[in-house]
Amino acid sequence: MSGAPGPAPDALELAALLCSRVCHDLISPVGAIVNGLEVLDDNPKPEDRDFALDLIRKSAKTASARLQFCRLAFGAAGSAGAQIDLGDAQAMARGHIEDGKTTIAWNLPRLLLPKNRVKLLLNMMVIAQHTIPRGGTLTVDAIGEGEAMSFRVTANGLNARLPQNIANILGSGQIAATDAHSVQPYYTRLLAQACGLSVGLTVEGEAVVVTAA
Repeated sequence: MSGAPGPAPDALELAALLCSRVCHDLISPVGAIVNGLEVLDDNPKPEDRDFALDLIRKSAKTASARLQFCRLAFGAAGSAGAQIDLGDAQAMARGHIEDGKTTIAWNLPRLLLPKNRVKLLLNMMVIAQHTIPRGGTLTVDAIGEGEAMSFRVTANGLNARLPQNIANILGSGQIAATDAHSVQPYYTRLLAQACGLSVGLTVEGEAVVVTAA
């Protein structure tokens, strides 16, 4: 069980929580690959063999997409002061988020932006995805232009909801010391602060909007 919100995690705790979050994202597809290989080891019937191979292919693709996304969204992504191509960010976001239930409408130009702004955008998209658990569309728009560009991500889906715990973390910057699930919105807040911005989560009609301004 998670503890009560308390002081912000120190650097060591933050690193541990982020590592736990990445491991959580990878356990499912990697476990499916292992299961598929175990089926193949048992000299399966042709139909079971085909099922196992299909499971391995899909799970390996999912694991690769999640690793690439996490590397960009949570990793160093180059040296200090590096820039990231928004086109690369779009490709990583589509590979990680689009799954047959959720699609992305990407309305950003292709240009280089400071890495923390791109990392902020990808983390905003993860938050927006949490607001439409049954799937829908994430629409990504720019606010401003050039290196000072910030973002607006609109989530439209059946029964879109505003997770109050995420909204509270974005607003207060407080998380439980052992809560790996909460570290992602907390990290999003840190990225926004590094860019001189703040992130808000609001309901607009039947949509939920994540804005950095």
